Amino acid sequence: MRKTSRRMADGREIIYFDDTPPYPAREAVDTRPLPPADEQPTPQMRFDPLTGEWIAVAAARNDRTFLPAADQDPLSPTVPGGFPTEIAESDYDVVVFENRFPSFSPRATEPASAIDGDPLWPVRPASGRTEVVVFSSEAQGSFGSLSASRARTVIDAWADRTTALSEVPTVEHVFIFENRGREIGVTLPHPHGQIYAFPFVPPKMTTMLARAAAHTRETGRNLFRDVLDAERKAGTRVVASSAHWTAYVPAAARWPVEVHLAPNRDVADLPALTDEERDDLAVVYLDVLGRLDRYYPGVDTLPYISGVFQAPVTRDRDLFRLHLQVFSILRAPGKLKYLAGVESAMASWVNDTTPEQVAARLREVA
Repeated sequence: MRKTSRRMADGREIIYFDDTPPYPAREAVDTRPLPPADEQPTPQMRFDPLTGEWIAVAAARNDRTFLPAADQDPLSPTVPGGFPTEIAESDYDVVVFENRFPSFSPRATEPASAIDGDPLWPVRPASGRTEVVVFSSEAQGSFGSLSASRARTVIDAWADRTTALSEVPTVEHVFIFENRGREIGVTLPHPHGQIYAFPFVPPKMTTMLARAAAHTRETGRNLFRDVLDAERKAGTRVVASSAHWTAYVPAAARWPVEVHLAPNRDVADLPALTDEERDDLAVVYLDVLGRLDRYYPGVDTLPYISGVFQAPVTRDRDLFRLHLQVFSILRAPGKLKYLAGVESAMASWVNDTTPEQVAARLREVA
């Protein structure tokens, strides 16, 4: 694989990850008349004193591209005489670039302040980085539609970006994810995902770290290791396994369809994976996504959200263990799980099926 970094018309970085020899020079120039990114409004973070959480405020995102016509896909290659896209090259393998409408930005550098001058509501610049990961030059698809070799390239790109973003002084956590389906809110059918480099450790991660710390104090063991060992021992919720990975439906799954994929070796993040573990991840993850698409009769593409959960950049790395989570809000063909009042308002979850039933169905459709 070859990596090439270039600049877009407004100064944002774009990185080409080529896996198909002979590797092109990647010298195409983005000629769009875009205003400089350094001169655009930047996002900020506001502190919620009731929950202790930082809320990103990125008003420019309201203008982001929404369900464009097929000939105006911003993630397609730019062809001569065609619509100029975010990617100046006429073809590519895998591309990563800074989001034009970021939730977190390296250009957010304004001084800290407070809403209405009241220290109750601190404000900080939403520094960090928001990136788009384009899996393929194909107009439609998702990670699950990739070949194993291309999936491996994407995994290498994820690991590369995790390493690079972890070196940014303001970044505390790197989260990689993919949304699929209009039901999830996806506005571009082009196969792609995103990376958020947070300037703080997000709430769910904070909760998991607190639970892991308490478990270590009580038992002297790693919580994530114990969960994986317990799932493998029970076997009733294991969906797929290989030399290096185990996929299972968690015993306390909260979503209608939910699968976790964990390495069999204790690993903190993607960069720590060996070549063999990365190869195996591509195969097993594609297997799991294929099963998800066969889960409901008559549903060819299951809407889902998938995320790569990695250890934070600077704290509690010994407590955490790399794993992937993928879940769907589809509870039956044509029926979405809408969050009820107790779920939306109180984050108290109710699942409409049992994890054991879900796992059995996923084994059935292997």
